[in-house]
Amino acid sequence: MMGGQTPILILKEGTTREKGKGAHHNNIAAAKAIADAIRSTLGPRGMDKMLVDSMGDVVITNDGATILKEIDVEHPAAKMLVEVAKTQDAECGDGTTTSVVLAGELLKKAEALLDSNVHPTVIAAGYRMASERAVDVLNDISLNISNTDIKKLKKIAATALRSKIADAAGDLLSDTSVKAILAVAEKRGKRYVVDVDNVQIVKKQGGSIDDTELIEGVILDKEPVHSGMPNHVKKPKIALLDSSMEIKKTEVDAKIQIRDPTQLQAFLDEEEATLRGMVDSVVKSGANVLFCQKGIDDLAQHYLAKNDIYTVRRVKKSDMEKLAKATGAEVVTDLSDLKKSMLGSAGEVELRQIGEDKMTFVTGCKKASAVSILLRGGTEHIVDEMDRSLHDALSVVGVAIEDGRISAGGGASAIEIALQLRDYAATIGGREQMAIDAFANAIEIIPKTLAENAGLDSINAILDLRQAHKKGQKHAGLNVHTGKVVNMMDAEVIEPLRVGTQAIQSATEAAVMVLRIDDVIAAKAGGGAGGMPGGMPGMGDMDY
Repeated sequence: MMGGQTPILILKEGTTREKGKGAHHNNIAAAKAIADAIRSTLGPRGMDKMLVDSMGDVVITNDGATILKEIDVEHPAAKMLVEVAKTQDAECGDGTTTSVVLAGELLKKAEALLDSNVHPTVIAAGYRMASERAVDVLNDISLNISNTDIKKLKKIAATALRSKIADAAGDLLSDTSVKAILAVAEKRGKRYVVDVDNVQIVKKQGGSIDDTELIEGVILDKEPVHSGMPNHVKKPKIALLDSSMEIKKTEVDAKIQIRDPTQLQAFLDEEEATLRGMVDSVVKSGANVLFCQKGIDDLAQHYLAKNDIYTVRRVKKSDMEKLAKATGAEVVTDLSDLKKSMLGSAGEVELRQIGEDKMTFVTGCKKASAVSILLRGGTEHIVDEMDRSLHDALSVVGVAIEDGRISAGGGASAIEIALQLRDYAATIGGREQMAIDAFANAIEIIPKTLAENAGLDSINAILDLRQAHKKGQKHAGLNVHTGKVVNMMDAEVIEPLRVGTQAIQSATEAAVMVLRIDDVIAAKAGGGAGGMPGGMPGMGDMDY
């Protein structure tokens, strides 16, 4: 207000605004609440969460990304931490809880600095310097791994599975994960590229976890279109068709007038001849198995059955791509182009009954670059959680093969980073030094949480770990089962380097972004009159 004049309203009525320290504390509190919510799921002794949505559907998991995706987060600052988990999951498949817990702890330590009147941009600058240094330290203490080191790759998968319900069948699943990823890994130049999407996971309730199997080929949740078709084809010649085997309707509105019954018969005969010609094209190519992406006319089905061709229709596009990679067949758009050279091969194609469903198995594909895992489990919740666990295991093995670098788990890397950051902070000077020290303290939340979740004394655990690292034991971590400090490389608790570097970088970026916000302007929720003249609907109302 200026000298008793009327106030000038810039923001719309109903808008709330928080600025300065109030905004900082509010945002940090929201981020900390998210981190605390999933903190208890970290590590082999972590607990699971049961999430019930508005429809009453239940999800039981301890996967950080899944938990944050399932809970409906309202607060804008808390949403940033959800994004951290999503990024971590997309990049590495594992370490989602680690990244969110670290981001929450960085903000908690920053709050103490803000209360000591350290400016947010100074803290942000210090955090960025600490993050770069932390990634360098992690690179220095990491080791090489090759895709021929099957034993170590299995241990990487086992480490990812250890905190999950799937740990009960850890050996089987880690073995399956490694075989699947090695099958789909492609060499480009000197490096490998792994697309986890080439591993198809088919979930079927029933049996036990031990019935899970790897199939060198593709599983389709479909059965042959006609009962007269064979159920089992050995050494099949496979054709993949990306068009329908039906009479096309005209593009424009057209009417066909028939005045004479013989014309009608000629019309029907021509239709039949067209369909028979389509089937003849398949027979001529030598194919005895046909996978069609679109529909197949009843008459065409009849002719295909007469020629003993195992036919499946309306196959998903993603499955067609996997079939092409597994069998070596080319996807044909026009039947007249189908040649013998375009056909794919496999060991066998058969119809199997799994539980109550009949499914088509394309197996025994030599040098298949797309494989399938049939996942079994006692209940729907177990199968779903196994699927999430297996995705984590596949992702970390894929990342390890792509990057060729691994680091120690069990909090070993975090303690070594903290130790070196404290030495680094002393060389910086200025107020950034306080932020780097805060970062070093924050990163110790990982081993501290591992100890807490295992029911150990977290202070003693941190002190023992620091002592071991001071003596130069760079890979010393916490054995959560015994409470002892052991060499994590010898204990074979290992993870890909990318899991650690991505967690540090994304947690730092999220923390810095939250710290730099000093003003939160939230529009009034919902629409309505919103103070517009004449009761006009509120324009520009936004839901935050």
